[in-house]
Amino acid sequence: MAGPKVRVILNPTAAAGSALGKVGDIEAALRRYDLVHEIVLTRTRGHATELTRAAAADGVEIVAIAGGDGTVNEVMQAYVTPEGTPIAGPDLALIPCGAGGDFKRTLGMSSALDEAVARIRHGARKPVDLGILRYVAHGGGDAVRAFVNMASFGLTGQVVALANETPKWLGGRASFFAGTLRAMAEYKNASVRLKVDGAAWHEGPVATVAIANGRYFGGGLMIAPHADPADGRFEVVMLGDLSRRELLGLTAKIYRGAHLAADGVRVASGVSVEAEAVHPWATVLVDVDGEQPGKLPLRATLAKGALTFRA
Repeated sequence: MAGPKVRVILNPTAAAGSALGKVGDIEAALRRYDLVHEIVLTRTRGHATELTRAAAADGVEIVAIAGGDGTVNEVMQAYVTPEGTPIAGPDLALIPCGAGGDFKRTLGMSSALDEAVARIRHGARKPVDLGILRYVAHGGGDAVRAFVNMASFGLTGQVVALANETPKWLGGRASFFAGTLRAMAEYKNASVRLKVDGAAWHEGPVATVAIANGRYFGGGLMIAPHADPADGRFEVVMLGDLSRRELLGLTAKIYRGAHLAADGVRVASGVSVEAEAVHPWATVLVDVDGEQPGKLPLRATLAKGALTFRA
Protein backbone atom coordinates (compact mmCIF):
# COMPACT_ATOMS: atom_id res chain seq x y z
CA MET A 1 0.00 0.00 0.00
CA ALA A 2 1.35 3.42 -0.93
CA GLY A 3 2.48 5.63 1.90
CA PRO A 4 1.59 9.26 2.56
CA LYS A 5 2.14 11.97 -0.02
CA VAL A 6 5.54 13.57 0.51
CA ARG A 7 6.93 16.79 -0.89
CA VAL A 8 10.70 17.12 -0.51
CA ILE A 9 11.97 20.69 -0.27
CA LEU A 10 15.63 20.54 -1.24
CA ASN A 11 18.14 23.36 -0.95
CA PRO A 12 20.53 22.81 -3.90
CA THR A 13 23.15 25.11 -2.34
CA ALA A 14 23.32 23.17 0.95
CA ALA A 15 26.72 21.74 1.83
CA ALA A 16 28.44 23.90 -0.80
CA GLY A 17 26.12 22.57 -3.51
CA SER A 18 26.65 18.87 -2.86
CA ALA A 19 22.99 18.47 -1.85
CA LEU A 20 21.94 18.86 -5.47
CA GLY A 21 23.92 15.76 -6.38
CA LYS A 22 21.78 13.70 -3.98
CA VAL A 23 18.48 14.24 -5.81
CA GLY A 24 18.70 10.92 -7.64
CA ASP A 25 19.55 8.98 -4.49
CA ILE A 26 16.71 10.65 -2.56
CA GLU A 27 14.21 9.85 -5.30
CA ALA A 28 15.36 6.22 -5.46
CA ALA A 29 15.03 5.86 -1.67
CA LEU A 30 11.51 7.33 -1.69
CA ARG A 31 10.51 4.83 -4.37
CA ARG A 32 11.99 1.92 -2.41
CA TYR A 33 9.75 2.83 0.49
CA ASP A 34 6.70 3.22 -1.79
CA LEU A 35 6.20 6.90 -1.00
CA VAL A 36 4.18 9.10 -3.36
CA HIS A 37 6.47 12.08 -3.73
CA GLU A 38 7.81 15.05 -5.59
CA ILE A 39 11.05 16.97 -5.12
CA VAL A 40 11.11 20.75 -5.42
CA LEU A 41 14.23 22.92 -5.29
CA THR A 42 14.59 26.23 -3.50
CA ARG A 43 15.76 29.09 -5.69
CA THR A 44 16.40 32.01 -3.35
CA ARG A 45 16.65 32.82 0.35
CA GLY A 46 13.20 32.44 1.88
CA HIS A 47 11.87 30.25 -0.92
CA ALA A 48 11.58 27.23 1.38
CA THR A 49 8.96 29.14 3.38
CA GLU A 50 6.89 29.77 0.25
CA LEU A 51 7.20 26.15 -0.87
CA THR A 52 6.02 24.90 2.53
CA ARG A 53 2.98 27.16 2.46
CA ALA A 54 2.20 25.89 -1.04
CA ALA A 55 2.52 22.30 0.18
CA ALA A 56 -0.01 22.97 2.93
CA ALA A 57 -2.41 24.52 0.43
CA ASP A 58 -2.00 21.49 -1.86
CA GLY A 59 -2.88 19.01 0.88
CA VAL A 60 0.59 17.46 1.11
CA GLU A 61 0.78 15.20 4.17
CA ILE A 62 4.53 15.38 4.86
CA VAL A 63 7.10 18.04 4.02
CA ALA A 64 10.59 16.51 4.04
CA ILE A 65 13.38 19.04 4.46
CA ALA A 66 16.53 18.19 2.49
CA GLY A 67 19.17 20.67 3.63
CA GLY A 68 20.87 21.97 6.74
CA ASP A 69 19.71 23.96 9.75
CA GLY A 70 19.21 27.11 7.69
CA THR A 71 16.74 25.33 5.41
CA VAL A 72 14.97 23.87 8.44
CA ASN A 73 14.59 27.38 9.86
CA GLU A 74 13.17 28.73 6.61
CA VAL A 75 10.52 26.00 6.64
CA MET A 76 9.60 26.91 10.23
CA GLN A 77 8.49 30.36 9.09
CA ALA A 78 5.52 28.75 7.32
CA TYR A 79 4.20 27.62 10.73
CA VAL A 80 3.80 31.08 12.24
CA THR A 81 1.93 34.26 11.26
CA PRO A 82 3.73 37.63 10.99
CA GLU A 83 2.18 38.43 14.38
CA GLY A 84 3.64 35.30 15.98
CA THR A 85 0.63 32.98 16.08
CA PRO A 86 1.34 29.30 15.30
CA ILE A 87 -0.20 27.86 12.11
CA ALA A 88 -1.11 24.22 11.59
CA GLY A 89 0.61 22.54 8.64
CA PRO A 90 1.86 19.28 7.20
CA ASP A 91 3.91 16.84 9.22
CA LEU A 92 7.66 17.37 8.91
CA ALA A 93 10.62 15.10 8.27
CA LEU A 94 14.36 15.61 7.84
CA ILE A 95 16.62 14.36 5.06
CA PRO A 96 19.92 15.75 6.35
CA CYS A 97 22.29 16.97 3.65
CA GLY A 98 23.50 20.38 4.82
CA ALA A 99 26.70 21.76 6.28
CA GLY A 100 25.26 21.87 9.80
CA GLY A 101 22.71 19.41 11.10
CA ASP A 102 22.33 20.39 14.75
CA PHE A 103 18.61 19.66 15.03
CA LYS A 104 19.02 16.20 13.50
CA ARG A 105 21.42 15.42 16.37
CA THR A 106 18.73 16.26 18.91
CA LEU A 107 16.35 13.91 17.07
CA GLY A 108 19.03 11.21 17.22
CA MET A 109 19.47 11.01 13.45
CA SER A 110 22.57 10.11 11.50
CA SER A 111 23.27 11.42 8.00
CA ALA A 112 22.22 8.10 6.41
CA LEU A 113 19.69 8.65 3.64
CA ASP A 114 18.00 5.27 4.05
CA GLU A 115 17.45 5.91 7.76
CA ALA A 116 15.88 9.30 7.04
CA VAL A 117 13.46 7.92 4.44
CA ALA A 118 12.61 4.94 6.66
CA ARG A 119 11.55 7.41 9.35
CA ILE A 120 9.24 9.12 6.85
CA ARG A 121 7.58 5.79 6.00
CA HIS A 122 7.58 4.05 9.36
CA GLY A 123 8.46 6.64 12.02
CA ALA A 124 6.07 7.69 14.76
CA ARG A 125 4.34 11.07 14.65
CA LYS A 126 6.12 13.06 17.35
CA PRO A 127 4.84 16.43 18.64
CA VAL A 128 7.60 19.05 18.73
CA ASP A 129 7.52 22.50 20.31
CA LEU A 130 8.01 25.66 18.27
CA GLY A 131 9.90 28.69 19.55
CA ILE A 132 8.59 32.12 18.56
CA LEU A 133 11.03 34.99 18.80
CA ARG A 134 10.24 38.70 18.77
CA TYR A 135 13.28 40.94 18.31
CA VAL A 136 14.52 44.11 16.57
CA ALA A 137 15.39 43.71 12.90
CA HIS A 138 18.61 45.17 11.51
CA GLY A 139 16.66 47.84 9.66
CA GLY A 140 14.77 48.77 12.80
CA GLY A 141 11.29 47.81 13.87
CA ASP A 142 9.91 44.72 15.53
CA ALA A 143 10.22 41.35 13.79
CA VAL A 144 9.04 37.78 14.43
CA ARG A 145 10.89 34.57 13.61
CA ALA A 146 10.06 30.97 14.47
CA PHE A 147 12.70 28.46 15.49
CA VAL A 148 12.68 24.76 16.26
CA ASN A 149 16.23 24.40 17.53
CA MET A 150 17.97 27.36 19.12
CA ALA A 151 17.98 31.11 19.56
CA SER A 152 20.91 32.82 21.25
CA PHE A 153 22.56 36.20 21.57
CA GLY A 154 25.86 37.81 22.42
CA LEU A 155 29.06 36.24 21.16
CA THR A 156 27.10 33.65 19.16
CA GLY A 157 25.31 36.34 17.19
CA GLN A 158 28.68 37.79 16.23
CA VAL A 159 30.05 34.32 15.47
CA VAL A 160 27.17 33.45 13.14
CA ALA A 161 27.48 36.74 11.30
CA LEU A 162 31.13 35.88 10.61
CA ALA A 163 30.63 32.10 10.13
CA ASN A 164 28.13 32.77 7.35
CA GLU A 165 30.96 34.49 5.48
CA THR A 166 33.09 31.32 5.74
CA PRO A 167 33.07 28.86 2.79
CA LYS A 168 30.53 26.09 3.56
CA TRP A 169 32.78 23.38 2.16
CA LEU A 170 34.61 23.59 5.47
CA GLY A 171 31.57 22.05 7.15
CA GLY A 172 29.31 23.38 9.90
CA ARG A 173 31.69 22.77 12.80
CA ALA A 174 34.72 24.25 11.03
CA SER A 175 32.75 27.29 9.84
CA PHE A 176 31.49 27.93 13.36
CA PHE A 177 34.96 27.51 14.85
CA ALA A 178 36.50 29.89 12.30
CA GLY A 179 33.78 32.44 13.05
CA THR A 180 34.37 31.98 16.77
CA LEU A 181 38.07 32.78 16.50
CA ARG A 182 37.33 35.93 14.52
CA ALA A 183 34.53 37.05 16.82
CA MET A 184 36.55 36.53 19.99
CA ALA A 185 39.17 38.97 18.72
CA GLU A 186 36.66 41.83 18.81
CA TYR A 187 33.71 40.87 21.00
CA LYS A 188 33.27 42.42 24.45
CA ASN A 189 30.85 40.80 26.90
CA ALA A 190 27.58 42.71 26.76
CA SER A 191 25.62 43.75 29.85
CA VAL A 192 22.05 42.47 29.63
CA ARG A 193 18.91 42.06 31.72
CA LEU A 194 17.25 38.66 31.57
CA LYS A 195 13.86 37.44 32.71
CA VAL A 196 12.65 33.84 32.64
CA ASP A 197 8.88 33.34 32.92
CA GLY A 198 8.56 37.01 33.87
CA ALA A 199 10.95 36.84 36.85
CA ALA A 200 14.30 38.64 36.92
CA TRP A 201 17.07 36.06 36.45
CA HIS A 202 20.28 37.94 35.62
CA GLU A 203 21.63 41.44 35.12
CA GLY A 204 25.22 41.97 34.05
CA PRO A 205 27.80 41.01 31.43
CA VAL A 206 27.41 37.78 29.49
CA ALA A 207 29.40 36.07 26.80
CA THR A 208 26.36 34.34 25.33
CA VAL A 209 22.90 33.10 26.25
CA ALA A 210 21.22 30.16 24.53
CA ILE A 211 17.44 29.75 24.48
CA ALA A 212 17.29 26.08 23.63
CA ASN A 213 14.53 23.93 22.24
CA GLY A 214 17.13 21.49 20.84
CA ARG A 215 20.43 20.47 22.39
CA TYR A 216 23.07 21.52 19.85
CA PHE A 217 24.26 24.57 17.96
CA GLY A 218 27.36 25.67 16.11
CA GLY A 219 27.93 22.41 14.26
CA GLY A 220 27.85 20.02 17.22
CA LEU A 221 28.27 22.06 20.42
CA MET A 222 25.97 20.44 23.00
CA ILE A 223 25.12 23.71 24.69
CA ALA A 224 21.86 22.46 26.27
CA PRO A 225 22.29 18.75 27.05
CA HIS A 226 18.98 18.47 28.92
CA ALA A 227 16.81 20.25 26.34
CA ASP A 228 13.87 18.26 25.00
CA PRO A 229 11.97 19.71 22.02
CA ALA A 230 8.78 17.99 23.17
CA ASP A 231 8.66 18.93 26.88
CA GLY A 232 7.01 22.35 26.55
CA ARG A 233 9.94 24.29 28.02
CA PHE A 234 13.11 26.04 26.93
CA GLU A 235 16.42 25.23 28.53
CA VAL A 236 18.20 28.56 29.04
CA VAL A 237 21.99 28.33 29.29
CA MET A 238 24.06 31.41 30.11
CA LEU A 239 27.81 31.64 29.71
CA GLY A 240 28.47 34.62 31.94
CA ASP A 241 31.24 37.17 32.15
CA LEU A 242 33.95 34.79 30.94
CA SER A 243 37.26 35.77 29.39
CA ARG A 244 38.41 34.58 25.97
CA ARG A 245 40.73 32.09 27.64
CA GLU A 246 37.94 30.76 29.85
CA LEU A 247 35.61 30.37 26.86
CA LEU A 248 38.20 28.52 24.83
CA GLY A 249 38.92 26.28 27.80
CA LEU A 250 35.20 25.52 28.07
CA THR A 251 34.73 24.60 24.41
CA ALA A 252 35.79 20.95 24.70
CA LYS A 253 33.38 20.50 27.61
CA ILE A 254 30.53 22.05 25.62
CA TYR A 255 31.02 19.55 22.79
CA ARG A 256 30.45 16.81 25.39
CA GLY A 257 27.68 18.64 27.24
CA ALA A 258 29.84 18.63 30.37
CA HIS A 259 29.98 22.39 31.00
CA LEU A 260 26.89 23.11 33.11
CA ALA A 261 28.70 22.87 36.45
CA ALA A 262 31.57 25.14 35.34
CA ASP A 263 32.15 28.52 36.94
CA GLY A 264 30.24 31.28 35.20
CA VAL A 265 27.60 28.99 33.69
CA ARG A 266 23.95 29.22 34.77
CA VAL A 267 20.93 27.21 33.67
CA ALA A 268 17.19 27.78 33.91
CA SER A 269 14.08 26.49 32.20
CA GLY A 270 10.83 28.17 31.29
CA VAL A 271 8.27 28.95 28.63
CA SER A 272 9.28 32.57 28.05
CA VAL A 273 12.56 34.49 28.01
CA GLU A 274 13.04 38.26 27.78
CA ALA A 275 16.35 40.02 27.24
CA GLU A 276 17.48 43.59 26.73
CA ALA A 277 20.78 45.42 26.71
CA VAL A 278 21.46 47.33 29.93
CA HIS A 279 22.94 50.20 27.90
CA PRO A 280 20.55 51.44 25.20
CA TRP A 281 23.40 52.24 22.81
CA ALA A 282 24.78 48.69 22.88
CA THR A 283 24.13 46.37 19.91
CA VAL A 284 23.75 42.74 20.98
CA LEU A 285 23.31 40.43 17.99
CA VAL A 286 20.85 37.54 17.86
CA ASP A 287 21.38 34.09 16.32
CA VAL A 288 18.35 32.02 15.26
CA ASP A 289 19.13 28.50 14.04
CA GLY A 290 22.34 29.69 12.40
CA GLU A 291 20.87 32.89 10.93
CA GLN A 292 21.63 36.40 12.18
CA PRO A 293 18.44 38.43 11.64
CA GLY A 294 18.67 41.21 14.22
CA LYS A 295 19.42 42.29 17.78
CA LEU A 296 18.10 42.77 21.32
CA PRO A 297 15.68 43.40 22.88
CA LEU A 298 13.93 40.05 22.40
CA ARG A 299 11.15 37.94 23.81
CA ALA A 300 11.00 34.20 23.16
CA THR A 301 7.87 32.16 23.82
CA LEU A 302 7.09 28.49 23.29
CA ALA A 303 4.17 26.97 21.39
CA LYS A 304 3.90 23.48 22.86
CA GLY A 305 3.40 20.70 20.32
CA ALA A 306 2.85 23.12 17.44
CA LEU A 307 4.77 20.87 15.01
CA THR A 308 4.62 17.17 14.20
CA PHE A 309 7.78 15.37 13.05
CA ARG A 310 8.10 11.87 11.63
CA ALA A 311 10.89 10.55 13.79
